[in-house]
Amino acid sequence: MARFEAPLPDGSSFAPTGGSPDAFYQLGLMYAAGREVPLDLVTAHKWLNIAASRGNFDARRMRSELALEMTRAEIMEAQKQARAWVTVH
Repeated sequence: MARFEAPLPDGSSFAPTGGSPDAFYQLGLMYAAGREVPLDLVTAHKWLNIAASRGNFDARRMRSELALEMTRAEIMEAQKQARAWVTVH
């Protein structure tokens, strides 16, 4: 399991150190389920998007499933947040 740091200036409660795709995937699952963090589909999609972009195939599947429960605006916001996070980190 990845180590986590808290809090971050981008408003997320946790972020994996080292940038492991699996750590980002687990973080996305935490937000998708509301496990140890508030349930937040936008943030979940953001972390799953980052995990998927770094090669986690399970994150791609989960991101697609999660998107079915989200509005187009929510998906766009999640993508915007993912791009912003990747740019800074």
